[in-house]
Amino acid sequence: METITNWLDGFNGQIYSWILIPVLLGAGVWFTVATRGMQFRLIGRMFSVLGGSRHSADKDGGISSFQAFAIGLASRVGTGNIAGVAIAITLGGPGAVFWMWVVALLGMATAFIEATLAQIFKMPWGDGTFRGGPAFYIWRGLKSWKWGAVFAVVLLFTYGIAFQMVQANTIATTVQSTFGVDTWITALIIAALTGAAIIGGIRSVAKVSEVLAPAMALIYVLIALVVIALNLDQIGFVFSEIIQSAFGLNEAFAGTAGGITAAIMNGVKRGLYSNEAGMGSAPNAASTATTIHPARQGLIQSFGVFVDTMIVCSATAFIVLSSGVYTPGQDLEGATLTQSGVAAALGDWMAPVMVVLISVFAFSTLIGNYAYAEVNLDYLTKDRPGSDLTLKIVVVIATFVGGIAKLSSVWVLADTSMFFMAIINLVAIILLGKWAFAALRDYEANPEGRFVAVGNDHLPGVLDTEIWVADPPKAAVR
Repeated sequence: METITNWLDGFNGQIYSWILIPVLLGAGVWFTVATRGMQFRLIGRMFSVLGGSRHSADKDGGISSFQAFAIGLASRVGTGNIAGVAIAITLGGPGAVFWMWVVALLGMATAFIEATLAQIFKMPWGDGTFRGGPAFYIWRGLKSWKWGAVFAVVLLFTYGIAFQMVQANTIATTVQSTFGVDTWITALIIAALTGAAIIGGIRSVAKVSEVLAPAMALIYVLIALVVIALNLDQIGFVFSEIIQSAFGLNEAFAGTAGGITAAIMNGVKRGLYSNEAGMGSAPNAASTATTIHPARQGLIQSFGVFVDTMIVCSATAFIVLSSGVYTPGQDLEGATLTQSGVAAALGDWMAPVMVVLISVFAFSTLIGNYAYAEVNLDYLTKDRPGSDLTLKIVVVIATFVGGIAKLSSVWVLADTSMFFMAIINLVAIILLGKWAFAALRDYEANPEGRFVAVGNDHLPGVLDTEIWVADPPKAAVR
């Protein structure tokens, strides 16, 4: 197993560096150009649409645009924002932060495209909500149920099992190292809390996420602002080092594995891991929302990338770089480095607080991942009775096992499966991008109007839809 793990680890390094990252960045550039820089032109509109989206759900139990945004935010904003950013800085120098920003700004356009497509090709579901996402737009847009099924199976393993185990392991080991609690005790508690949060399916996940995800992000950003306020004299230095080391102009702070190359590769990798734009995960949540126009949800999910990287990841970067705990070539990395930065600025009493915060970040990812898995299980089973219950049991078991097991092999397998998931999704959204471009044109022509596909001159063809019609299902109206 160790030999297989080592081989897969090397394989992942090659396919991510030479295939996935160039394709993701290329797609981001293409979508930015094709939408005329929508992430810059419409940033103000993202705020206004999100602000009015909390009550967009149908009164009979649909999921609001804000709740769908919160599910995506819950899955995006996790331990990667605390540990991943610190690792990027350790391996790539402060310049890695600059390239994370670049990835996020390009990824905002990609996130808009995939979320808009998820809305365009979504289907009404038996529970009064909707189902959509990559599996569905591959099936309905590209007329390939089999490739949609391949995507669904890969996502189920990645987000339904592997990532659940990894997040649970993060919580259990962090609590053990700080408070001395046995991992099996923490694992039991996490499994029980996860079961309680997902028992009602996507609806219950939405209700928990709309409170938990924004709250945890806000608390973490406030902590970062306090750290920054106590180190205001370092802000100019921090920005200077980020910019200079991003282009190899300050070798003292360049990446330990090759200067500017290390800064670019680590910044890009960690940025993509964190914001997930193009990976095909967040569109599963975006599709469940009740909204009057596909592009509105696209704007909201695009804003999710901005929150994840430009706000939360930047908060970690400034904690690490302004607190004085970072020095090139040091041994500290990951969450330990971030915790040290907070402790250096605010005192050792913050260590337990950070453990709790890290645990909440990981828990939010657990429940957000379940929502993605449920959508894809429904694609495969057509809402067959009992299938969701089976998934819930598997997720709870995976959560417990993850809390007590060593997971190096699982993590490597998850990386491999995520690569194939992302490539399938990227091919699909590039081929179907014209539909999202058309939806954007329709939205900009009438920002307050409802999207109707029949007779719509903006669309590139006839859309087979039960929702975007003149007399839609009840859940699609409000």
